[in-house]
Amino acid sequence: MIRSSENGHLDEHRFEADLTLRRLQPRLEEVWQHTTIDDAKRHEFELRLAEHWRPLFSLLFRLYGTRYDFFFHVEQVLRTAAKAWADRADDLCQQDRRRLNDPDWFQSENVVGGALYVDLFSENLNKAREHVGYFQDLGLTYLHLMPLFAVRPGDNDGGYAISNYRSVDPRLGTIEDLRLLARDLREAGICLVLDFVFNHTADDHQWAQRAQAGNREYQEFYYLYPDRVMPDRYERTLREIFPSVRRGNFSWHDGMQQWVWTTFNSFQWDLKYSNPAVFHAMLEELLFIANMGVDILRLDAVAFIWKELGTSCENLPQAHLLIQAFNHLARLAAPGLLFKSEAIVHPDEVVKYISPEECQISYNPTLMALLWESLATRKVDLLTKTLEHRHRLPENTAWVNYLRCHDDIGWTFDDDDARAIGLNAYDHRQFLNKFYTGQFPGSFARGIPFQENHQTGDMRISGTMASLAGLEQAVEENDPHKMELAVRRMMHLHGITLSIGGIPLLYLGEEWGMLNDYDFVNDPAKAGDSRWIHRPKMKWEFLAELDAPVDAGSGSIRKRIFEATRRMIALRKTIPALAGQSMELIRTDNAHVLGYLRANEGNRLIVLANFSEQPQRLDGNLLRTVGMGRFFEDLIGHKTFATSEDVNLEPYQIVWLKRV
Repeated sequence: MIRSSENGHLDEHRFEADLTLRRLQPRLEEVWQHTTIDDAKRHEFELRLAEHWRPLFSLLFRLYGTRYDFFFHVEQVLRTAAKAWADRADDLCQQDRRRLNDPDWFQSENVVGGALYVDLFSENLNKAREHVGYFQDLGLTYLHLMPLFAVRPGDNDGGYAISNYRSVDPRLGTIEDLRLLARDLREAGICLVLDFVFNHTADDHQWAQRAQAGNREYQEFYYLYPDRVMPDRYERTLREIFPSVRRGNFSWHDGMQQWVWTTFNSFQWDLKYSNPAVFHAMLEELLFIANMGVDILRLDAVAFIWKELGTSCENLPQAHLLIQAFNHLARLAAPGLLFKSEAIVHPDEVVKYISPEECQISYNPTLMALLWESLATRKVDLLTKTLEHRHRLPENTAWVNYLRCHDDIGWTFDDDDARAIGLNAYDHRQFLNKFYTGQFPGSFARGIPFQENHQTGDMRISGTMASLAGLEQAVEENDPHKMELAVRRMMHLHGITLSIGGIPLLYLGEEWGMLNDYDFVNDPAKAGDSRWIHRPKMKWEFLAELDAPVDAGSGSIRKRIFEATRRMIALRKTIPALAGQSMELIRTDNAHVLGYLRANEGNRLIVLANFSEQPQRLDGNLLRTVGMGRFFEDLIGHKTFATSEDVNLEPYQIVWLKRV
């Protein structure tokens, strides 16, 4: 299906697309002759090609049609897609067919995700294979391994400075180890998610090395300038992403005597997608990774992939065209593959990347930020204001809802939403920064600043979920009451991400309430990046606590958090109402209580969540009118509520209510 805005372009290029495909048929025949593909598998590709060719051609023409070598590059990408399908393993092709027949498989209530760094959680890929049983026991059916490909030595932005997309970091294992882990996960019913870092490469990637050696072809893979004329013109409309690391978006390279476009770090060179050779080269890397057995690719930094003078070089229309073209080619060569968008930008821009034709799933950074905002304020007005018009997505797509990830927390709410409820957005962000760094009176949080800009007041927050929710403070003070409140906050937040619609995602370590790791400063490669504070190393000795007797120590707190998390995940999988994305807000008439209805195929679930450390009361008639019944059972706490009585919520309590 093509978006209506593209229909005109599609009609315009229909004749050229059909003529080009006829001309390319002999080239496809050459691909088939050099593979062992059978007739049935070849026929599948040709059927999909008939469906996707015209829109794909239109997209490529809009991106590159003015170039003299346009048809050469079209031939290259089509041959690459055909060869990737011919090389795709039989078990992956079988899974592709199942998913084509069940395109909403990722919308199931059974899908629950986890994310981890392989070295910090399992040491290496072989050890990770030994931990597949742990993932199953926790209830995960989706596993995101943070960047694991070969990276530059020293600082590599947490794995996001890729030196080689076809080689695993040798400290973690080999490509064959990755293939075996993907197979084990697939057999266990767990889909594998990897990052596709496609905005930039490391400065020691072979393309960058060839550029540094003077190879003109590869110098055209990057944005290189001999003086400051063009960089200065671009800088007038660009923002700085890491202002505390360096100023501007360009870095001087002594060896080449040129300026290099480096949006993030000086060792991450932005790729020049206006060159179709870059698009083709990255397509080859994408399909190679897909054929390792990867189910979902997280598209890193999608907002930055196209540059145009006089703009912010973020969220440009061509960025969307590029992703749509990659999507069509994936449908040809790896049709079961999904794309996940990582766009930490304004909420209005985030949703533009989400569609069946672009990224089928997306991180939900606004929900994450506003859940923490509501914990700090004890009010849900900004959260509900945002949810009422920003949660809905196109059909056949889903949010990925998370509380923490490898990255920082940025306060990505909309200023107009804040203004509508009487908040000054700048002042409110300053309050949140103070609260979550523990500098606001009465704060329970123990976060630390990330990329603080003293000139603008901008700051983001680093910290684990448990430390931000108050557990670190409670342990420091050895205060049982504060420990209780911290655990309640954590389970409260999990209860929302597991039920609000979409794919819930845990950053592993959350299931144990792991605290900030302040020892990261002892590693020179990490010391300058405060985000490492919320990337602690897994402590496998925690598992022994599951068999230990309950006492008043911190061990019993960890056991309680783990078992409560595991129970809630298992409970989610028994509730058909939690499938899909649909969510309808409920007016609770209580500033501290979030309410929403989940409904799916006749199944209904009411969720009420108290964001305050004080008990809250609601009119029981609310349940009758929304849930269509007189008695409701809380599936979490196993308590029955009658609509003839008030609904009383304990501090930070969340209830999942089903009619009985």
